[in-house]
Amino acid sequence: MVTGNRVEQVLAGLDDEQRAAVSAPAGPVCILAGAGTGKTRAVTHRIAYRVAKGDVRPQHVLAVTFTQRAAGELRDRLRPLGADGAQARTFHSAALRQLRYFSSRLLGSREVPELMDSKAKFVGIAAARLGLAFSRTKLRDIAGEIEWAKSSLVEPDTYQAMALRAGRDIPGDAAEVAKIYTAYEEGKQRAGVIDFEDMLLYTARGIEEHDDIAQQIRAQYRLFVVDEYQDVNPLQQRLLDAWLGDRDDLTVVGDAAQTIYSFTGATADYLLDFTRVHREATVVRLVRDYRSTPQIVGLANETIGAATGAQARLRLKLIGQRPDGPPPQTLTFDDEHAEAAAVAARCAELIARGVPAGQIAVLFRANAQSEAYEAALSDAGVPTVVQGAARFFDRPEVRQAVVALRAATRTAPAEGLVDTVTEALEAVGWRPQGAPGGGQAREKWEAVAALVRLAEEHAHLDLPGFVDELARRAAVQHVPTVDGVTLASLHAAKGLEWDAVFLVGLVEGTLPTTYARTSAQVEEERRLLYVGITRARHSLWLSWSLSRLPGGRPRRPCRFLAERLAGDRPELAKPPAAKPGKKAPKSGPIICRICGKTLIDAEARKLGRCVDCPSNIDEELYERLVEWRLAVARATALPAYTVFTNATLTAIAELRPEEISSLAKIAGVGPSKITKYGEAVLALVGGASVDDLSAEQMNSATTS
Repeated sequence: MVTGNRVEQVLAGLDDEQRAAVSAPAGPVCILAGAGTGKTRAVTHRIAYRVAKGDVRPQHVLAVTFTQRAAGELRDRLRPLGADGAQARTFHSAALRQLRYFSSRLLGSREVPELMDSKAKFVGIAAARLGLAFSRTKLRDIAGEIEWAKSSLVEPDTYQAMALRAGRDIPGDAAEVAKIYTAYEEGKQRAGVIDFEDMLLYTARGIEEHDDIAQQIRAQYRLFVVDEYQDVNPLQQRLLDAWLGDRDDLTVVGDAAQTIYSFTGATADYLLDFTRVHREATVVRLVRDYRSTPQIVGLANETIGAATGAQARLRLKLIGQRPDGPPPQTLTFDDEHAEAAAVAARCAELIARGVPAGQIAVLFRANAQSEAYEAALSDAGVPTVVQGAARFFDRPEVRQAVVALRAATRTAPAEGLVDTVTEALEAVGWRPQGAPGGGQAREKWEAVAALVRLAEEHAHLDLPGFVDELARRAAVQHVPTVDGVTLASLHAAKGLEWDAVFLVGLVEGTLPTTYARTSAQVEEERRLLYVGITRARHSLWLSWSLSRLPGGRPRRPCRFLAERLAGDRPELAKPPAAKPGKKAPKSGPIICRICGKTLIDAEARKLGRCVDCPSNIDEELYERLVEWRLAVARATALPAYTVFTNATLTAIAELRPEEISSLAKIAGVGPSKITKYGEAVLALVGGASVDDLSAEQMNSATTS
């Protein structure tokens, strides 16, 4: 029997915003929950509140998370709240359970096909059938690219255009990846196996195409809750839509400022558009931060407050609830060695003062940065735990490189360590010229590059002495530990928290990474820093070094914290000035964005692609651009082609630029046309009709 006491017990101890989220009426609810604001508490109490009121039975609730750990935490918290029996599962776990239950109807009385452990094996088979041979790392990167495509509902025949449109870091030629993707799907079907994305897709299709299955699932689950909604990808959203049908009893929880997985296909668009799709939605903002001190909260607000882009629309200004603590400490060091040694010394000091080693974390942008801190902490006698990655000397590519160096000691010259190391590593496939495309291949390259940097630091040694130094480092870093200082990348730190956090290596080119080329990618790097800042409860250390090695090339601090990190040297916070009298470099050849060929024909150069390469044109946008061009031509009594040629309009409708800087890169759009037409074109790209354009936008096009 439902009692008022049970309801009050569920609501007890909640702050005003949490209470509003928990007690919101049935229907669509969007909880925007900042870091440390108690989102799990709000979610579990909302489920328990609905159960206590008698709105729904526990067995009719499905709470969806992204990790088994998060699902287990939800179940553990729901049990004492009287909602034991509510389902808390990952998307994949929920889909697999339903697919197994309905396999007789969905799969022709067959068992669910075997679920493959890894795509890389079948990607390798697909490549071999096409006469292609790749390294294991390249195969893993292509597998990751196929995973992105399937999660984004991109089919093999549209992969090439969609990947280029999305600005993907494609591990090779886009057309080649598309062929491998096709062969991968065919090979998987021949072998009678499925991957994780198939599992979600088969379940969604089964519900969409079988009314009896849809009715049974919708009778079972009547309230849906989705955690970390900013990380949902299009395939997961399709499954969620199938579960819901025409119902709307859905609660989503998310924080747009913590969107850091777009490279996997995750998108905050569904969180951003929630109130547009569900116009009657209740929106509650959780802004009271119970995790971090007001000083850390203030820095987090300052960092994300400068954000731009779509996600910035939903940013939250957090209010610290804990007692005051020390201000975040910013430090500048001469080189990376000094920075790592200072971090290790400070960690040792904290442990001596009673801070548990497990409550300290050193966070960095890239896993390849870990070696310096593993070594420094080991030298200081501080135990470490590596989160989300292998220890540096346990990485396969590092082990292989060390074996190659050891073999080279037999014939190595006595002098010139760096050149000798580079030549030995080139013999096993590493190239110093630059990192390859693809996330795993690039991370592998950077790990081996770290060995070259170590050689630069020990240039006084010969190769046998350097190999001995590597063996010493590996020995001390391989000591097993139970409790230690956590070493983790910023991505691996998501969802975790520590009393003391060290954010290290905050330099341009590392954070943001040099691979962040678009404004959207740079903003994701800012959000990554924000995630790092909000992991700290009590003390936060922010550091960078002026150069990598003593006397090395000077560097600049991370742009997101430039003034704070530069301290009493404000000139370091400014971007380097252009050298006077230096001519701008000549532009290079125009390359087809589809096939990579050099473009010679004038029309192709305007299109930015070969005339016969596939087009991903937005036909509706193109029609609006043509209509607008005609209106401008009539108003100015000029031929339409003098506004923009058909080829330029086609390029705009294919590339869909969202910023003036992107529009300016399209052939045929010079400074004068940017001034005259830029605002109007961007408005049309953003979805406006010609009639929607303001008088000012039209006037600038007809009077400039």
